[in-house]
Amino acid sequence: MTTKLSNAQIAWRAAQDIADGAYVNLGIGFPEMVAKFQPEGRQAVFHTENGVLGFGEAPPAGEEDWDLINAGKKAITLKPGAAFFHHADSFAMVRGGHLDVAILGAYQVAQNGDLANWSTGPKGVPAVGGAMDLVHGAKRVAVITDHVTKDGKPKLLEACTLPLTGVGCVTRVYTSLAVVDIQDGRFVLREKLPAISLDDLQAVTGARLHLGGAVGDLVVPEL
Repeated sequence: MTTKLSNAQIAWRAAQDIADGAYVNLGIGFPEMVAKFQPEGRQAVFHTENGVLGFGEAPPAGEEDWDLINAGKKAITLKPGAAFFHHADSFAMVRGGHLDVAILGAYQVAQNGDLANWSTGPKGVPAVGGAMDLVHGAKRVAVITDHVTKDGKPKLLEACTLPLTGVGCVTRVYTSLAVVDIQDGRFVLREKLPAISLDDLQAVTGARLHLGGAVGDLVVPEL
């Protein structure tokens, strides 16, 4: 694809759907960018599974306090009212259904909402980690991802072929080309880049895209 959103633009679009006051866990890596793009007048409360609630942006270079890190071992700052707690209490929050949203990356997403995002096979990382708790503990699970792999293969599939993180857990996918909901075991197209035709989008999607009404234009700022 010659025309697609950058990672920052995908993160911006996902941030627009986070409600004011929502408790949100962002996956390690690319999903962490979502925190930069909170809409004006809205403030999410970000949770990191290693035991902080209410953290803020990364500190300026050279001003890091390495006792303050997120689950991805990146330096963070604290917002007023931030709280620290034991790792077990953090997972009690996750498993107890106290998080409103979890936003994660993906290797593959199936049309029934299955997610594969932790291993690409035998040479992958040795364990799924906290992601399996997040995808079944959060009230809403969204994925942000490029629409295709680095070698051009679809990431949105009829069925995942990689080891699963969770079953039937994803409800919305924000990609570099489109916004797709998962409803009744189907991919339902909500928005797409104006520059790409429906046929071309379908050609790089590994399962049928259904139309649930008018498809909006996926419009994001230059970032």
